[in-house]
Amino acid sequence: MGMDKVDKKILQLIQTNFPIVSKPFQQIAESVGVSEEEVLARIGEMQKKGIIRRLGGLFDSRKMGYTGILCAMRVPQTDIDRVSAIVNAYPGVTHNYLRNHDYNMWFTLLAESEKKLNEVLNEIKLKTGIDDILQLPAVNVFKVRVNFNLSGVPQRDVD
Repeated sequence: MGMDKVDKKILQLIQTNFPIVSKPFQQIAESVGVSEEEVLARIGEMQKKGIIRRLGGLFDSRKMGYTGILCAMRVPQTDIDRVSAIVNAYPGVTHNYLRNHDYNMWFTLLAESEKKLNEVLNEIKLKTGIDDILQLPAVNVFKVRVNFNLSGVPQRDVD
């Protein structure tokens, strides 16, 4: 992967203690002893290499009044790219992935109401031409948090 100690320190900070300040990357830079420009360049390089897939906040959508659902569709193999582009164009789609199953495209959808959720699903049906969308509401909600310890020093979880 080619990560040095500075990259690992940056990753450790952004995954566990991202600063909520007006200039977070400047604060990270000060913490690891490099310039803000270098932090941004290193993060950009790690994104290009696929080390960082996503950099952003996680919010409890239910506490914000949103409702969500897991959906599954049967998509012909030759139509995967077209259908995924349509599904992914909706801002409420948080994940979209393929599975080795008859229902081969699975995605999660969030909306501000049940009504809006149904409107979006109906639009997806119309635009894709696929009527058969399984709707799988959550029965139990699990919060999974994974932090990779890159420092080699045992750390305590402090939620």
